[in-house]
Amino acid sequence: MGRTLISLGIMLVIVGVIIQFGGKFLDFGNLPGDFKWSNGNSSFYFPLASCIIISIILNIIMSFFR
Repeated sequence: MGRTLISLGIMLVIVGVIIQFGGKFLDFGNLPGDFKWSNGNSSFYFPLASCIIISIILNIIMSFFR
């Protein structure tokens, strides 16, 4: 149980660092695969490319702990 909590804590720190400093390099939210539609007063935003990149990074991090 202790080892799992430590691993989860380390992963959260790594993800936090990636989100904090990765935005300067990747500009999350404005990638080519992120969809934005605006029509009058309504708008829709779907960050597909950002979600895929975050998923790949998390899969790589989790593979180190298995």
